Amino acid sequence: RGRSLDPSTPLPLMGVPLQPTSPAKRNKTETGAALTCAIGDGASGSSKQHAKTWHVAMSVKAQRTANPIRAIMEKITSQKREPIEGKPMIPLSLGDPTAFGNLQAPEVLSETMVSLVRGAKHNGYGNSAGAEDARAAVAKRFSTPHCTYKASDIIVASGCSGALELAINGIVDEGDNLLVPKPGFPLYQVLAESQGASVKEYDLLPSQGWQADLAQLESLVDARTKALIVNNPSNPCGSVFPKEHLLGFIDIAARHKLPLIADEIYGEMAFEGVAFHPLAELAPHVPVITVGGLAKQFLVPGWRVGWLMLHDPVHALEDLREGFNRLTQLIVGASTLVQGAVPRVLCPEAGSADAASLAASDQHYMTTLQDNARFTYERLKGVVGLTPVEPQGAMYVMVHYDPAVLPGIPTDAEFVERLLAEEAVFVLPGACFGAPHFFRIVFSGPREKLADAFDRMEAFCMRHREEGV
Repeated sequence: RGRSLDPSTPLPLMGVPLQPTSPAKRNKTETGAALTCAIGDGASGSSKQHAKTWHVAMSVKAQRTANPIRAIMEKITSQKREPIEGKPMIPLSLGDPTAFGNLQAPEVLSETMVSLVRGAKHNGYGNSAGAEDARAAVAKRFSTPHCTYKASDIIVASGCSGALELAINGIVDEGDNLLVPKPGFPLYQVLAESQGASVKEYDLLPSQGWQADLAQLESLVDARTKALIVNNPSNPCGSVFPKEHLLGFIDIAARHKLPLIADEIYGEMAFEGVAFHPLAELAPHVPVITVGGLAKQFLVPGWRVGWLMLHDPVHALEDLREGFNRLTQLIVGASTLVQGAVPRVLCPEAGSADAASLAASDQHYMTTLQDNARFTYERLKGVVGLTPVEPQGAMYVMVHYDPAVLPGIPTDAEFVERLLAEEAVFVLPGACFGAPHFFRIVFSGPREKLADAFDRMEAFCMRHREEGV
């Protein structure tokens, strides 16, 4: 700036000055480039030579990024199947509450988005860590008597998965490890391994309502363990941890000076009579990084706005806070349009029409889920060879199948594959979550679809039991 530049002088790239190229070298380079173009254009029939000389390899990070579900699901879904007459496909596999169309986003949220689009004031870039009013609304909504957040404690991300990515990428380096639940959400492993880190799995016990084996968990801690992830309520289990059990996680974290990552995307989706306790509320002396989002509670998983909430009572997260803010710059923040709706839906004025409408929508949603959970559990516990573990929240139930009762179906992946082929009912095998001889059902669909699916499931189990008699 302020200087006249010779057009032939190369400009600095990313702060590194480039050396001028001599005319001789330029001529040689240009001649080589022309020859390369000729080869690339297929001159003299050399397209085969061109194919041999071009190969753009993926990065190491890309090579390390692979979801373990993929191989399992590709095997199940890759086979060509003819439609089964009288049995339309019933997908109970995807954790998307909008999949069947029976559940809709709150009207207040939809109206707000229409207004924001027409107002044209949320179309530009925003702060990469999130709009100030959205961050303030998240802080207000989720503050508790023993855990008060400020707007600066909130970082908005591209969905809860994006918040998990920030949390994990900000903490682990190559060679580090995280403690994660088994059965558990497989994205934890994907994100860790993409960074060159690994996971160590602590067991959730179906006989104890999917509570963790805390002694086994603590035995996994080593010098490279960087954090402990607690998912409550659980995907895939649908369990909700009692307060006393959560205190056990906190005690382990305190002893080993480990930050807690609390995945609470289903935090306000515990069923009636089951108390949900935010982990940060119970941790006066342990740092907790909580992730959440709009996706599941407000029925908009495709809108991609989530958040991290930093609870730092011992002032351990100052460097990490800066790291998280730096990492948000990789995608320049979440959708500014959707962030514009956050204050109205998270913090409606008490006694207002908005508050009443949002409460009615939530009541309908949670009543549907709770009734479907009860129906699913009661219906399947009477099916030969199946034992569901009663869910307490979210939209999932894990069902154990007994290969001794259903001979010829040795694995949960084969159970799922044959159920899909014979009855056109699609569920996820427990292998996707580290739970052999289980499968996961999403029960957010219409009751008639669930009833039809469970009738087919029962027929399937009866048929395969009789084959072994």
